[in-house]
Amino acid sequence: MALKRLPWDCVVPGCFKAQTTSTQHKSHISKQTSFRRLSLSDVSNHGSSISANDLSSSLVGSNLHIFTLVELKTVTHNFSKINYLGEGGFGVVYKGMIHDGLRPELKAQVVAVKMLDLDGTQGHREWLAEVIFLGQLRHPHLVTLIGYCCEDEHRLLVYQFMERGNLEDQLFKRYSSPLPWLTRIKIAIGAAKGLAFLHEEEKPVIYRDLKASNVLLDSDYNAKLSDFGLAVDGPQGDNTHVTAQVMGTQGYAAPEYISTGHLTAMSDVYSFGVVLLELITGRRSVDNSRPTGERDLVNWARPMLKDAHKLDKIVDLRLEGLYSTEGAKKAVLLAHQCLSKNPKCRPSMQTVVKTLETIMDLDDIPVKSFVYIDPALLKEASVNNCEDAAEKDQNEPGNESRVEEEVEIKNVKGHRQQKRPHKHRHRTRVSRSRAVFSDTALYSTLRTSLYSPKSKNESKENTEE
Repeated sequence: MALKRLPWDCVVPGCFKAQTTSTQHKSHISKQTSFRRLSLSDVSNHGSSISANDLSSSLVGSNLHIFTLVELKTVTHNFSKINYLGEGGFGVVYKGMIHDGLRPELKAQVVAVKMLDLDGTQGHREWLAEVIFLGQLRHPHLVTLIGYCCEDEHRLLVYQFMERGNLEDQLFKRYSSPLPWLTRIKIAIGAAKGLAFLHEEEKPVIYRDLKASNVLLDSDYNAKLSDFGLAVDGPQGDNTHVTAQVMGTQGYAAPEYISTGHLTAMSDVYSFGVVLLELITGRRSVDNSRPTGERDLVNWARPMLKDAHKLDKIVDLRLEGLYSTEGAKKAVLLAHQCLSKNPKCRPSMQTVVKTLETIMDLDDIPVKSFVYIDPALLKEASVNNCEDAAEKDQNEPGNESRVEEEVEIKNVKGHRQQKRPHKHRHRTRVSRSRAVFSDTALYSTLRTSLYSPKSKNESKENTEE
């Protein structure tokens, strides 16, 4: 398939000459030569001729580094499987480490290196889109592109490393505690701010591929949009939309885009509504493992989004009620507005940001109670309770027969001890372990009725022994 991509040399011909600059450690850093942002259409026509260096220097306000393939092999330990992070439509992503000695102007840092799969679903156009958009656009909620490699047929991108991976893994991973309510709202605000920035540019950008796996999270759960391979320049002047081939991920694309190919900023708003609904429900946009009527998240949730009485059926059950009821109502209503079938009825991303920020300010989240009891007090209370129980048993009528039964039981136990002394020692250690003792003392102190008379007798025997 790589042989069919002949137009590549028309777009960036300099990429097809191996850059053997192993001895040159000059920094190929782009310089701002114009205040007009370079758009994808400026270099995507086949008649243009622009080299890798020219591309870097043409990107407004960027400081992109042009890496050699040898350098990136060093960074990733020759693309070792140990450094494998994941794989998407573009290709495989590896974790790498840039050391101080690699380039004087680059500080030591952990990076993510994305390598284009030559036999994959994306190609040079998607690689070029990422370089052009992320090379010029800078925002706290957009992932930072550090540099790229364009050598022979190889296409690689070097990003800042995001410690917590993507939202999809964090939200849907099994056998782990669920994301807290406010963390989910924080992530939604970050993604919304990133989209609002793109839509309000002088030359608007339509992201076109918003989904949970493209929202990356740093160590503090700050969200950053990544993967701009499908991004396009938005309509300008009197144009109301741009027409593009229908691409994206099932379950996230706006219905009018699927049916007509018309793209607007409202197409991104719809996709954001799907991601917001995923954050609220803890369900995937499409989940074929669920019953037939629940596989498509939007179709399943839409009838309930305007009914406040069905809030508990929509909000993620794993939260166990630990969320703001008022905030959940606002979030569900906002999702309903974003998912409107009529694009004109959807809110702008700036409105979405303001609404979500009011939810963050609500303080009606229930607090899960936790009682801590000093182990020393537990031990003292347990000893006192055992002494009281022993004294009470001695004063009760019929204790003589009970004592005889206990002596007989002890004799039987002594007989067993002689046969299996090793197991007895093991059993003694376990019965006096701190965990068991603490649980017993806790229930005794709280004076619950969890102990049967039999267990009390056994407790007395252990005390007397």
